[in-house]
Amino acid sequence: METPKAPSNFIRDIINADIASGKNGGRVHTRFPPEPNGYLHIGHAKAICISFGIARDYQGLCNLRFDDTNPEKEEVEYVDSIREDVRWLGFDWGEREYYASDYFGQLYEHAKTLIKKEKAYVCDLSPDEQREHRGTFTAPGKESPNRNRSVEENLDLFERMKAGEFADGSRVLRAKIDMASPNITMRDPTIYRIKKASHHRTGDKWCIYPMYDFTHCISDSIEGITHSICTLEFENNRPLYDWVLDQLGIHHPQQIEFARLNITYTLLSKRILLKLVQQKIVSGWNDPRMPTISGFRRCGYTPASIRAFCDKIGVAKFNSTIDMVLLENSIREELNKTAPRVMAVLDPLKIVITNYPEGKVEEMEAVNNPEDPAAGTRRLPFSRELYIERDDFREDAPKKFFRLVPGGEVRLRYGYFVKCEKVVKDASGKITELHCTYDPGTRGGNNPPDGRKVKGTIHWVSAKHAFKAEVRLYDHLFAAKDPGNVPEGQDILVNLNPKSLETISGALLEPGLKDAEPGERFQFERLGYFFVDPIDSTPGQPVFNRTVTLRDTWEKIEKKG
Repeated sequence: METPKAPSNFIRDIINADIASGKNGGRVHTRFPPEPNGYLHIGHAKAICISFGIARDYQGLCNLRFDDTNPEKEEVEYVDSIREDVRWLGFDWGEREYYASDYFGQLYEHAKTLIKKEKAYVCDLSPDEQREHRGTFTAPGKESPNRNRSVEENLDLFERMKAGEFADGSRVLRAKIDMASPNITMRDPTIYRIKKASHHRTGDKWCIYPMYDFTHCISDSIEGITHSICTLEFENNRPLYDWVLDQLGIHHPQQIEFARLNITYTLLSKRILLKLVQQKIVSGWNDPRMPTISGFRRCGYTPASIRAFCDKIGVAKFNSTIDMVLLENSIREELNKTAPRVMAVLDPLKIVITNYPEGKVEEMEAVNNPEDPAAGTRRLPFSRELYIERDDFREDAPKKFFRLVPGGEVRLRYGYFVKCEKVVKDASGKITELHCTYDPGTRGGNNPPDGRKVKGTIHWVSAKHAFKAEVRLYDHLFAAKDPGNVPEGQDILVNLNPKSLETISGALLEPGLKDAEPGERFQFERLGYFFVDPIDSTPGQPVFNRTVTLRDTWEKIEKKG
């Protein structure tokens, strides 16, 4: 097999060496094994890209396997969402969709094999007693009084566990390894427990379920996996996986651990993500503020941008934290090349061009994307009454404010030069509109014949032609760069960003956007990149989600702070 030309990393180096030595007959067979107890997040995207990407590059295979060993936390909804996310990222597992529950019968027989080899026993200790017996990092554990039961008694008890004779938590099956092992994982870990819960695939057939650590390595073996790629938190469990496979004498995949993904302003704990959903802090698993793949999809990220991010951060052996800016830049770089430019005013301030003829409407030619000449142009209606962003005008402007001020002049993008002549306010002193004059010799926003120039260019929409839409400004869900760093005893949700979502119901957009379709992406000039929400949009009334700002605003905020 020809070595792929993808950038090398320590995982690919191991695989290259295996191929060169003829190990596994030169086969490369990986798997992506999620637990269906929640939606996939951006960390899973990295794992997906690694496992499926390696299989692709080495002309190998990659399975999708659901490690569904805990019926109390697993749902068909999660299975469906995982399938959708993997396909959306651009990967396919063909006919190789498997479930750990497919192997429950084999796992049960393997457990009996361990009992017969006097390598497993039924233990009556309660969960609290087991914890007490386990010992500490500096002190060995204490053996269970049931550790030396006979093979016959253990087989009988285990079969009675399977028959439903005992209550939940009253007995477990434990591997008999070493209660003095410096690796606490090896101190007679539980490999089966009683759970009288209905399973999403097997129903009520089973009332005992294998533990993840016992199931995972055997499932890999059954499927003929050659390289079992996982994150670093499983490194400590590898000796247990090795022990199980060696005791059973079955195919032994090679486990390779890589650093999990950590990102600033983000938490990837499924427990915390579930809490956010259950407490309705977010609208659901696909809320655009969630770090789930479905959340990024609804926010407007593309599969290519996620894959580009995963390629850019690479594969490391040691944990580190990646700046969220790298992820945001991956979608900025793509949308800068592909997203049509449009005009939208989120906080409207009316201007009246007093010397522009009443009733007159002109069509101004606007470039759809300066990065893509093939994108062409469109026509924008221009009239006497317009709206600009309220932030684009200041009565008492600071230095280097190059937008509109009393007596000042700016260029209206693709329109004319306008000069502010009068500021109109209501009884409370709030500015309600500006009266301006325009220079007819600057049509299209071009410099006038006298050669004068202005430093500011602002966007606008025609009051008569704009349509009102809902625009949602999404931002980081957490305000702290390291949201998991909270004082002991304090709820981690204390770091939530109170401004993670601002909903604008009165945004005014150029008329062509009224027919925008769900899933379309645009750059609102000077404001950011936006995505037509595929769930809440209706015909003729699209809802726009902000995908990302034009540049990293949080970095500037931190520097100022």
